[in-house]
Amino acid sequence: MAATQLSVADQIRQLEGARKLVLKDVSYYPQVIQATLPIIGPSSQVEFRRWGSEFLAEAFATPAVPLSSKETLSLVVLDTLKSLVEDPKQDVLVLRGVIQAAASIYPLAMRWIINNSYDSTTWEKMTAIKTRIRDMWDTAPLTRGDPLDISRNMVPPNHPALDGDQLEAEASGLLDRMLSALEDDTSDPLLVDATLNTLSILVRQRPKTSNRIISTLFNFNPLKLATTGPLTPKTKVLVKSMEKTTRMLLTHLYRRDVHNPLAGRMQQYVERLVRSRAEIFDETGRKRAMIDQASAVEAKRQRTTTLSSQPQIEITPLKHGENSLAEVFTFTNNEGLKKFSVSDTIPAPLAAKISIRTISQLDTEILQRAINGVRARLAAFHEAHQQPINPETAPLDVEEDEDDYEPDYYAAEDTEQLMNKLDASPTDERRDLQAPVLGALALPAFKLPPPPTLDPEQAARVGQGAIARVFGTMQTLEDPATKKSKAGLNRLAASSYDRDSWITVITRLATRANAGLDEISIIKDEDSTLALPTVSMSDSIREMLYAYVLEDFRKRIDVAVTWLSEEWYKERVQQRFASSPDQPDGTPANYEKWTLRLIDAFLPYLHSQDKILTRFLSELPELTVSILARVNTLCRDPSLVNLALTSLYYLVMFRPPVRNIALDTVQDIWTEYEDARPTAAKYLQRWRPGFVEAAQQGVQGVQGAGSTPVGTNGTVVAT
Repeated sequence: MAATQLSVADQIRQLEGARKLVLKDVSYYPQVIQATLPIIGPSSQVEFRRWGSEFLAEAFATPAVPLSSKETLSLVVLDTLKSLVEDPKQDVLVLRGVIQAAASIYPLAMRWIINNSYDSTTWEKMTAIKTRIRDMWDTAPLTRGDPLDISRNMVPPNHPALDGDQLEAEASGLLDRMLSALEDDTSDPLLVDATLNTLSILVRQRPKTSNRIISTLFNFNPLKLATTGPLTPKTKVLVKSMEKTTRMLLTHLYRRDVHNPLAGRMQQYVERLVRSRAEIFDETGRKRAMIDQASAVEAKRQRTTTLSSQPQIEITPLKHGENSLAEVFTFTNNEGLKKFSVSDTIPAPLAAKISIRTISQLDTEILQRAINGVRARLAAFHEAHQQPINPETAPLDVEEDEDDYEPDYYAAEDTEQLMNKLDASPTDERRDLQAPVLGALALPAFKLPPPPTLDPEQAARVGQGAIARVFGTMQTLEDPATKKSKAGLNRLAASSYDRDSWITVITRLATRANAGLDEISIIKDEDSTLALPTVSMSDSIREMLYAYVLEDFRKRIDVAVTWLSEEWYKERVQQRFASSPDQPDGTPANYEKWTLRLIDAFLPYLHSQDKILTRFLSELPELTVSILARVNTLCRDPSLVNLALTSLYYLVMFRPPVRNIALDTVQDIWTEYEDARPTAAKYLQRWRPGFVEAAQQGVQGVQGAGSTPVGTNGTVVAT
């Protein structure tokens, strides 16, 4: 059924179906956004515009979409956002979604224009959207965005589209407008609270603004509203909220930077706020009579003195017979407390924390008295379990009737002294002494439980986290100031702690770590027909490398060449061993697959003066017909014809092994694109004379002198 025959509700349901699709698989975002842009334009019904603005805000705010895809999509939707935001009668909900989407797109557009200064049109659109949003500052509903961290320091000097001084002045003006909420006596308390809550983040991320912000806070009195008007319940709540927010903000600032020259003044200001708040709101303290306060303090002092004069603990002797370790440390006669156990309800780590906290808060005298009581019980326990002397085995100097004889180590010694003596005795003697001394009080050996086994899904998540940390470490390292010469494919993976070493480690993890294991696709249970897909860690690393290169492909093209060279080398080694009877035939063609993906990704961003394509093609270890066919597609844009032909001519001149397939591609360009024929004919006249004349006369399939047929897989390996 055509879209015009459906009701608005039915069409919205279809759009919601598209939203659910992209939430399950973010790779569909480009197709869905491009398909819905005509539906959510400024001339559409308000229901479609509301849905579209909310959908765009959600698409550019989600972290699931890679930055490279967001950057491409931001260039597509700028025209739609500009037309929506410039409508003076635009719906408020539509404006809110457009502003949220623009806030997410702004850092992407700024990064794009920093690296592509020729694209002034994109920046003009972004500037128009920003200007319109600033004009609506005082009238439009407030909203929040989550932009990426950008700074004026990222703008290179003499940038043709971005003026650093103008951006600095603009930021200073916006800061003054924010702080005006604290300087104006008529400001809404809710707006004041919202402003105070944002200042901490601003001071942390923009330290240059700290002095201006702190000076404004010193001149701001959050209690002023309570002294200039009636103190109603609503006023009390507002004043307390502003005072607490101000106090917490200043406390956070001077604790975070104790060496700040203004830290002392901030602390004094906080103390003054506390005293002023107590004078205004502490009504119970003013109403209570002084004599009652004195009586309460005196009674409390007497009670404390009574309690501290004699520790309230009763140490009773142990009962006759066997006693458990818990009974040794128990000082109560209450049978209910003795039988009370929390071992089944409170986890052991929490019980340990509670015990440590309780012991640390005990009175020193009480704790010492309890320790002495435990020592006395242990001594009595050891004496009660002393082994009687056997006259037949007793030493010669011991008589049977010497009842007062007692071995030295059974003297009134505590546990610590006994253990020290045992440590100093020989091994055999220590074993003989330890059994009768400790007896039933010996604790069993504690063993940690074995770690739980990881299923394939958990192992994959752990591996993903490890690889993400490796990428995070690599991204913190700056590019080397001078390029060092490569040692070849047999170099050490990480001979130094720099960016190139980490890149080598990552690329070899992706290519060499599990070479020969890629063909394993499922895990089968012998007793079940269930088949579980395995997670390829190598492909995960390749996806991360792919995204890392495309974030700034002009500066990271060397990373792409290093990665693809490792892929090519791994495949050549596998093919060599696959020829033996002990090795399986066939290896995954990751080199050509990822080379084509990279070329398809950065071709749309090339301009006529770009040299990155020539460099990339010249440094690849192997060129195929499929790779050069991608260069052929550049000629669809007339402005890129010279770039495509120049790159191919470079290969003809300086890479003889691929000269023939490069000339074949030039012939295809001459045949398919009329705009490219003058330049292509000039190259073909030199290297394949007679082709142009034969083609113009209608002769098909003519191949000039010097060409050789290409193999079945269309590849020519470069040396």
